[in-house]
Order: sequence, then structure tokens, then C-alpha cells
Amino acid sequence: MSQTSTVAVIDYGMGNLRSVSQAVEHAAQGLNLKVVVTNDPDVVLAAERVVLPGQGAMRDCMRELREAHGGGLLSAVLDAAARKPLMGVCVGMQMLLDHSEEQDTPGLGLIPGQVRRFRLDGMRQADGSRYKVPQMGWNQVHQVSHPGLWGGQPHPVWAGIPQDSYFYFVHSYHALVDNPQHSSGETDYGVRFTCAVARDNIFATQFHPEKSAEHGLALYRNFLTWQP
Repeated sequence: MSQTSTVAVIDYGMGNLRSVSQAVEHAAQGLNLKVVVTNDPDVVLAAERVVLPGQGAMRDCMRELREAHGGGLLSAVLDAAARKPLMGVCVGMQMLLDHSEEQDTPGLGLIPGQVRRFRLDGMRQADGSRYKVPQMGWNQVHQVSHPGLWGGQPHPVWAGIPQDSYFYFVHSYHALVDNPQHSSGETDYGVRFTCAVARDNIFATQFHPEKSAEHGLALYRNFLTWQP
């Protein structure tokens, strides 16, 4: 019988942990994976895969992650980002970048780029209504492909999910990546912005897969079986 592997959902006090962990557990059914919500650096170091959720203000998220276990949890997350599949969600994606305009907050510097606030004042949607910030609700995600990456197809974590499917967003800030090849998904909300990033063994989304019905569960399941 094969040994059960562990998926660590990082608990640093700033994530939508219950809904994320339940969705990951649902996606993990039949995969011989154990899903644990943890702030223990040793558990994170031993896990095969790591999910980094986040919600609220990025400065608060970064502070809580840095201070947990005297910096031990941050070290474990950085270790995961260097060598095993890691998935960031919402602010957990924004934290991967260099810097956020939100309270002038440095990020983890794992994906070169910036996090910018939506600037949509005076802009109107197709129906004549004003754009509201935060963006809150369902929006389409366009899977991005790059020549020379993933065989010229969208990232493997998109496998089986139809192009331009709808996912659920709640955010006032969006990613602006330095290297276009790190953009694996885009969405239009007044501007076209990167809503999913990927590099090596890292994949992350601005939207909430755990709130995105069957396509969100499919995304988590693809992450759980992805072999970077």
C-alpha cells in the first residue's frame, strides 16, 4: 500500500481556512492525500504540497506570516516555494510578488512584479454602470499560453477547465508581473490584469477556487496531481 502524502494548508491567522481546506479535502478524495491545516513549520517542511491562502490587508498577512513561530513558518513556506508544488490563493498570490501598493508592503519576491490598486474612477461597464472597487463576484478567466512553455498550451493546472470559465473574485488590488511568461491567467475588469501566476513549481490565483464551484474544485484537484 502506498504511503499517504500530506498537503499543508498554511494557517497564519489570515486565510479563509475552513472553506479552502474543505475544498482541498473534497478535491483530494481518492488521491491518497491527507490535508492538514497547520502553522507548524515541521509539518510544512514534511508536506508534499503546500497551499498558501490569504485574505484581508497584505501588510497584516505579511506580518503574521513573518512572526509565526519566530519566523519558522515563513522559512518553511520559502523552502516549499523552492522545491515542491505550492499554490497561493487571493492575498496568498499577491504575497508572492515583490511589493504591494497596499500600505507600501514588501512581498516575498518569488514572482517579480508589483501589486497595484484598481484605478477605475469614472469608468463605466458595458451596461453603463460604474466599476466598483473591490471587484466582487464572478468573472471570466482567460488561460494564457506561451510559446516554449507547457508545450505552447495553458498551464497544466488548467487541464480540463474550459477556456474563459467563470471564477469568483473579491479584491481591490491586482498583480502586474514583470515577466509576461509568469502570467498564466488574465481577466478584464476595467483593465486587463493577471489573475493567475506560475513559475516552476509555483501556481497561484487572485480568484477564490474554493468559492468557484466545479471549476474551482477541478483547479485544486489538478494542483494536487500536478508534477512540476
